[in-house]
Amino acid sequence: MAALATRRRRPSESDRLLPSTSADGYTKVDKKPAASLGAEEVEKGLSWMFPVFALGLLRYLSATTNIVHDCDEVFNYWEPLHFLLYKSGFQTWEYSSQFALRSYLYILFHYLVGWPASWCYSWLEEEKVRVFYAVRIFLGLLSVVTEAALVVALSRKYGKRLALYTLAMLCLTSGCFFASTTTGVILGWPFSILAFLPVTVSALSRRFKRAFLSGALISITLLALSVLVDYHYYGKWTSSVMNLLVYNVLGGGESHLYGTEGPLFYLKNGFNNFNFALVLALLFVATLPVTKKKYAPDLLIVVSPVYIWLTFMSLQPHKEERFLYPIYPLICVAAASVIDSLPDFFYDRYRTEQTLLHKTAKYVRPLLIGLVLCVSHSRTFSIINGYAAPLEIYKHFEHHYDAGSGAVVCVGSEWHRFPSSFFIPDYVSEVRWIDDGFRGLLPFPFNSTLGGTSAAPPYFNNKNKGSPDQFLQDVERCDFLVELQLQRPFPSRGSDLLKWEEFSRFGEFHSLLLSPFWKIRWMK
Repeated sequence: MAALATRRRRPSESDRLLPSTSADGYTKVDKKPAASLGAEEVEKGLSWMFPVFALGLLRYLSATTNIVHDCDEVFNYWEPLHFLLYKSGFQTWEYSSQFALRSYLYILFHYLVGWPASWCYSWLEEEKVRVFYAVRIFLGLLSVVTEAALVVALSRKYGKRLALYTLAMLCLTSGCFFASTTTGVILGWPFSILAFLPVTVSALSRRFKRAFLSGALISITLLALSVLVDYHYYGKWTSSVMNLLVYNVLGGGESHLYGTEGPLFYLKNGFNNFNFALVLALLFVATLPVTKKKYAPDLLIVVSPVYIWLTFMSLQPHKEERFLYPIYPLICVAAASVIDSLPDFFYDRYRTEQTLLHKTAKYVRPLLIGLVLCVSHSRTFSIINGYAAPLEIYKHFEHHYDAGSGAVVCVGSEWHRFPSSFFIPDYVSEVRWIDDGFRGLLPFPFNSTLGGTSAAPPYFNNKNKGSPDQFLQDVERCDFLVELQLQRPFPSRGSDLLKWEEFSRFGEFHSLLLSPFWKIRWMK
């Protein structure tokens, strides 16, 4: 026997860090992995299979059902690609060698898929519209790879729940569904540096020499490639990257001529595409006092371009929805992190997971995700069904070869909804605009006699002043007419059934006819 004196054990340094006594609030980082899992399996996170499968399915649906959201997408990307493939297509003033604001390097990126697809479908005697969808599927594949990498990286660093929430938003929010298979530009667009600036600065601060050398090498290589490719197509030494920067930022141009919007445009547009997820994403910084141990500084650095991009773009007078595309995945990450952290707010206050508020917050998380995704699905479905008329109308041309070779398709006020020359069959010799009141400068067909891509046609200008040659004066030359019928005080051209026979009609919603509430659901 022995005399024994005892006292209650005092907390050791390792005990102090346990969730039950933490002074910094509960975080996923504080949780120790279950013994059965092992440290290596926990760090592994999600496998690639599920994100790739989920994103692949949704990106394929986007590629095959998505509408064309912007006429700039058609005339600045699809039409130059069509010209490189088929030697016909529309040219905008930005592609005139006099101004050279667009780089053909980005077009060649699509050409790598478009050329073999065009050759294959030509050999199979299939319509060239299939090339359009083949390129879209390729863009969707790139989206799958990059977004799956993001999801897997999040799961390994912050846990599977945050990764799965992000994956759900990447798959089903309207913004990501539409933007993932839309031609846009990161490569050669000087403003895209804002999306990488915080990560670049962070990398430089940690490994300056390595980050600086690799970043400088990539930037110089891309810039040199852009200059060489543009020299080949424009027929002169020029830098489209610098030309675009001077035109939009340094006062060398007048981008406001092509539409200006107020400072809240991107917030309204972002809410249309992400609904409550945008609000949650913008609250990310406000939650840092509670979540800083879990998310600062690494995740803060990753999502900070959301604020930088929105601020910079909102200060520019000329605004377009597609300008927000580069930060769409980051909006999903920021919103998912806020939802994932909801229980932390109550743990930080009560220091226990057993309170009703803490338990309720856990159940609110999936409900919030469900609300965001349901509203997004409603908008996605509405846009696809309410604004798909242009694509469906032009698909019908392939069934009217009886019109004969040399047919002319005429387009009136709906020129901005032209889905691209990929939808125009070979028997159609040209697409022409007819005067319907628009006084700005319209695209002209590429003129091979003037030099094609190297031409500087006299009818182009950077003042958005219409040319008298942009309209077909003799409407009697039209074999087909595409127009939008609205309740107007004057009849539409196609309403004269003595001259025209209707072969296709599709309903389409018009924003002027909708109340503000329904515009949120339907507005493009």
